[in-house]
Amino acid sequence: MKQSQASGSFKEKDNRTPEEEELIKLRKENQRLMMENDSLKQAALIMGRK
Repeated sequence: MKQSQASGSFKEKDNRTPEEEELIKLRKENQRLMMENDSLKQAALIMGRK
């Protein structure tokens, strides 16, 4: 209730702390980098076969 009074919104994304926002951003970036790493590993395997 306190957060909704501070931001004027009941939406979860509007009531996040800066730390929560940063954590979400870093998790998304980490996921992207893991996917990129997996793609590069597969490309290296394919190139190694040739």
